[in-house]
Amino acid sequence: MFFKNLKLQLLVTSIAAIVLIACLIALAANGFVLPCLILACAVGAYIVVVNVWFEHYISSPIQSLTDSTKRIASGSYGAQVPKQADNELGQLTDEINLMSIKIALSDKTTTEFISQISHELRTPLTAIMGWSETLQYDPAITGDSLRGVKIIQKESERLTGMVTDLLEFTRIQDGRFNLRIELVDIAAELEDSLFTYGNLMREAGIDVRYTAPEYDIPLISGDPERLKQVFLNLLDNAAKHGGEGKIVDATLTLESDYVVIGIRDYGPGIPVNELPYVMNKFYKGSSKNRGSGIGLAVCNEIVTRHGGIFTISNAEGGGCLAEIKLPLSEN
Repeated sequence: MFFKNLKLQLLVTSIAAIVLIACLIALAANGFVLPCLILACAVGAYIVVVNVWFEHYISSPIQSLTDSTKRIASGSYGAQVPKQADNELGQLTDEINLMSIKIALSDKTTTEFISQISHELRTPLTAIMGWSETLQYDPAITGDSLRGVKIIQKESERLTGMVTDLLEFTRIQDGRFNLRIELVDIAAELEDSLFTYGNLMREAGIDVRYTAPEYDIPLISGDPERLKQVFLNLLDNAAKHGGEGKIVDATLTLESDYVVIGIRDYGPGIPVNELPYVMNKFYKGSSKNRGSGIGLAVCNEIVTRHGGIFTISNAEGGGCLAEIKLPLSEN
């Protein structure tokens, strides 16, 4: 029963089972009770042995391969699966391991390319932004020309934001994405972010409503710059995707062992079929708003590294709700 070819193993097993059952029927038809009982016990024992063999040589290896492929699909590129047998499953294991290595190499090449391109783009974009801002003060530039210069500056700022997101993405991919942990006044950081970005949102006609906590929020362990990056990104998303609702709500509360920050808009929300993927890198969905598709992935990475939970959902009554749960500091 221990051939290298699984098809041959299954064929031999099936033939043996058929022969035993045929012998059992023949003996029973001729009145041989004792031989029938003996053969019935033999058939039962054979079935048990076959089940054990099937579990050990087929079911368990397949389950192991399934778990490994799920792990690779979730981002563990380059992970190797232990080879358990020199048969068809062993050949499949070899191919999965080869695929994993090739994906890892491809992913590394892509990350290095994005990093190099991002760095190369920063210098000309800085020059374009600087000169476009300078030209706006030139009295000789008026009318449509001045309007065009302002568009150049605005688009340069948008591209600079995308380049920054790409650099953050490459830092996550190659392990250079680090946190500088200290005790943080999360209420102050959120309020500073609302003050910084809220004025821009109000200029765009969006009312920012902040519900301050009714009690003191304890300090938490975190990286204040990274957390502020998350808040500004979510406020920017709320303005872009929910701006037509003209209202953005921000809340700060305590829930069990977590500090909970909520940012909600009153726009059209996210299609239900797209919700599971909105935090995937480079996922843009059906939204017509332009962006890199990296911002939410970076936010999720930052919150996760703080030991927190980041969720995006559609709010009751319309709009989108981004919720951040950060664990309270032991200190």
